Amino acid sequence: MLTVNDSKQLADKGISTEQIERQLASFRVGFPYLDVIASASTEKGIMTVPQTDRAVYMEAWDHYLEKNRKIVKFVPASGAASRMFKDLYAFLAADYDLPETTFERTFFDHITHFAFYNALNIKCRENEKKDIPALIAAGRHKAIIQNLLEPKGLNYGQLPKGLLLFHTYPERVRTAMEEHLSEGAMYAKNQLGEVNIHFTVSPEHQPLFESLMEKKKEGYEYKFSVAYNVSFSVQKPNTDTIAVDTQNEPFREADGSLLFRPGGHGALIENLNDIDADVIFIKNIDNVVPDSFKSSTVIYKKLIAGILVSLQQRIFAYLELIESGKYSHTQIEEMIHFLQQELCVRNPEIKYLEDAELILYIKRKLQRPLRVCGMVKNVGEPGGGPFLAVNADNTISLQILESSQIDMNVPEKKILFEQGTHFNPVDLVCAVKDHKGNKYHLPDYVDKNTGFISLKSKDGRELKALELPGLWNGAMSDWNTVFVEVPIETFNPVKTVNDLLRREHQ
Repeated sequence: MLTVNDSKQLADKGISTEQIERQLASFRVGFPYLDVIASASTEKGIMTVPQTDRAVYMEAWDHYLEKNRKIVKFVPASGAASRMFKDLYAFLAADYDLPETTFERTFFDHITHFAFYNALNIKCRENEKKDIPALIAAGRHKAIIQNLLEPKGLNYGQLPKGLLLFHTYPERVRTAMEEHLSEGAMYAKNQLGEVNIHFTVSPEHQPLFESLMEKKKEGYEYKFSVAYNVSFSVQKPNTDTIAVDTQNEPFREADGSLLFRPGGHGALIENLNDIDADVIFIKNIDNVVPDSFKSSTVIYKKLIAGILVSLQQRIFAYLELIESGKYSHTQIEEMIHFLQQELCVRNPEIKYLEDAELILYIKRKLQRPLRVCGMVKNVGEPGGGPFLAVNADNTISLQILESSQIDMNVPEKKILFEQGTHFNPVDLVCAVKDHKGNKYHLPDYVDKNTGFISLKSKDGRELKALELPGLWNGAMSDWNTVFVEVPIETFNPVKTVNDLLRREHQ
C-alpha cells in the first residue's frame, strides 16, 4: 500500500503508480524465459564478409558520409571503475602486506607500464614522502594501492572508467574518453568535418567529464582536423526501479521511504531515443585501444556501417514500393526472401496469410529500427551471445541474449547456450529513422518481459533489485537485427586493471 509520502516520492522521480504496480508484479511472477531455437553461427545467422567484398561496404559507408547525414557515436560511460580494482581492494583487506597472488605480483612487477604510473608516483611522493620504487623497497605496497584508489590519491576507486588514464604515448597519456574522441574522428566524421559523440555519465561525474573535455577538445580537433560536438546525459530518474524485500513487498529505508535503484543499462534506451541522428554507433567506454592498434577497429566499424546503410537502402526501396501499391507477386516473393535471408526474420504462419495480410506483415517487419552488430568468436568471456529466438508474435528473429534469459534447466537449451560459437562485444551501429526521415520512438520496440531480477543487500538487509531489459538485449528486441563476424582484435575491454598490461593497451 503506497502512502502519501510514497506518492510524493514517485512524483518527484516522474514515476507513475502504474509503473510501480507493473514492477511489483514482475517481482511476484518473474520474467519468462525466451524460447531459443538455435545459437547463431556463421552457418546460420552470422554474416561473414569475404575479403573481396569488404571494400564495397567500406566505400558504401564513405559515400554515405558525403551526404548531409548526422552520425553520432554513443558511449555508455556511467559505470564506476571500482570493479576494475576488486583484486587490489582484496589485497588492501588481506592479512598480509607483500603481494602474494599472481594478480598482485603481476600488478607490481609491471607497475611502470601503466599509463597512470607518473601521476600515481607524484601522489605517493606528496602523501608518503617516498616514490613508488622506495615504497616497494620498504614493503609498503599497500600505501601505493591506497594512493591509487583513495581520495587522498588518484581516487580511481570512485571514478568512472572514462576518466582513468588508459594508454601511454611518447609525449602524453590518454584517458579512455580521449581514445573515443580519436576513434570517432577515424570513422564518424561527416563531410563538414564534424564528429558527434555522446557520453552517458552519472550525475556526480558529469562535471569531471565536462572539465576534461574542455581541456582536451581543442588539441584533438587540431590533431584530426575535425570539429567535435560532444554532449552528455544522465540516466533519467523515471527509469529507476523499485526494490523489494524477500516477501516482494516494497523495500523501505530507515526513514520509511521507498528504495529505488538504477534500472541498468537498459534504461539508456531513453537516452538513445533522445539522440537526433540518422546513424548511431554504440560501443562501451572501456573497449578502446591506442592509435597504433586502431586500424582493425576502424576497418570493421566502416564495414558494419556500410552493411547497415546498404540494407537500409533496400528496406526503404521496398517500403516505398509497398506504399505505391504497384508491386507484383514476384516482388512480394523477393521481399519475403529479403526478410528471411538478409534479416533472418521468419514467420511459420506466413503460408496461411492472404495477400493483403502478407503485405501488412512485410511492411510491419521492414518499418522498424535497424541494427548491425559485430560478433566475435567465443573466447570464454562472460555475457551475452547471438541467438535465434521466438518473439511474442511467434515470429523467429536474431536476438542478443544473456544466460539468465534462457532456461538452463532444460538440457537442450543449456546445450545451445554452451555451444555458442560467438560472443557479443557490444559493437553496434544503428539506423533509427524511417524511409520518410521520421525518427522511430525507440521505447515502442522494447520487450518489457525481458528484465532481470537480482539479489542485493542494503544496510545488512537482503533485497531484490529489478533491471530493465538490457540496452542491446530486450530493449532492442523488436528491431531488425543483423549479425556480422568481426575479428577478436576489435574487442579489447578493460575489466581489471591488469588488462591494461595486455599488448593491445601498451
